Amino acid sequence: MSLKIRLARAGAKKRPYYHIVVADSRSPRDGRFIEKVGSYNPMLPSDHADRVRLVNERITHWLSNGALPTDRVARFLGNAGLAPKPTWNEQPKQSAPKKRAQERAAAAAAATAAA
Repeated sequence: MSLKIRLARAGAKKRPYYHIVVADSRSPRDGRFIEKVGSYNPMLPSDHADRVRLVNERITHWLSNGALPTDRVARFLGNAGLAPKPTWNEQPKQSAPKKRAQERAAAAAAATAAA
C-alpha cells in the first residue's frame, strides 16, 4: 500500500481550508484517509501562527513508515524542519530558448564584445 501525506479540501465555496492527512494513494482527494496530521488555512496571512498546524510526532512516524508527502506538503514539512526542503525550479525548462536561439544570442554577444 502506497501512502501519501496530502491535502484534503474542506471549507465552504471560496473559503478553502485543508486538512493534512495520511491516505492511501489510490483513495480520492477528499475521501478515505488513515489519519489527520495537521491543517492548512490559506485564508490567514502567511506569517500567522495557525496558517499551518502540524502534529510533528505523527508526521515523523508516518515518514519513517514510508509515506511520501506531496509537493505542497513537502514545502510545509521543509519549513517546519521535519524533512529536507524540496528543490524548487522557478524557471521552467520548456520556456527556455531553444538551441538555435541560444547560438544566435551567443554570436550577438560575441559581436558586441568584439566591437
